Amino acid sequence: MSEKNESNIKNFLSNLPLFSEFEPAELEQISSQTRQIHAPRGAVIFHRGEECNGFHLVVFGRIKLAFTSPDGSEKVVEIIGPKHSFGEALMFMNKPYIVSAQALEDSLLLHVSKSAIFEELERNPKFAQKMLAGLSRRLHSLISDVEAYSFNSGTQRVIGYLMKGGSPDNENKVVLQAGKAIVASRLNLTPEHFSRILHDLTDKGMIAVKGRDITILDAEKMKNYEK
Repeated sequence: MSEKNESNIKNFLSNLPLFSEFEPAELEQISSQTRQIHAPRGAVIFHRGEECNGFHLVVFGRIKLAFTSPDGSEKVVEIIGPKHSFGEALMFMNKPYIVSAQALEDSLLLHVSKSAIFEELERNPKFAQKMLAGLSRRLHSLISDVEAYSFNSGTQRVIGYLMKGGSPDNENKVVLQAGKAIVASRLNLTPEHFSRILHDLTDKGMIAVKGRDITILDAEKMKNYEK
């Protein structure tokens, strides 16, 4: 690895929550076993069934985790954005990937090797706590998804997604993480059903839709709909 490339990786790692408290020497140890992955839009990061020998962190871009059913339809499990990671659980379990990963837009990833993580876990209890916290958040999110799919209507799922998706500077502005078909799959809806729900919410004066940009016009009405 070139000196410039290793320096870039250290800088990227230092700006990610998981490694934000590391000392320079510690970052150097991790970065020596980390590689950059430049993934243009549409690039496959890995396929289901391939060996998992580390985990990935997203520096910028968005990654779709999905699997294909026997009938050929795709189910999107998760959309991973900047400063988030994926693949940790399978790395610890020594299992192959159970989903495929594909870049939804031009992305930069870091792949941290399993050996680097295991060495750091033995040395640094605080790092182990951070890894456990991240895995716990992922598990909580998956349980919340199962609950939503089981007990909430399609409209409630869409409203919940929109209410959580406000931008930091304007909570009433939501930009869909991906195309409508992908977001629909993430919410366990067909694209047609998702579009009908957006039209219905628009007709009721709750939202305004322009491409992937959605403005929440009546947040109170949407909150009440969830109940």
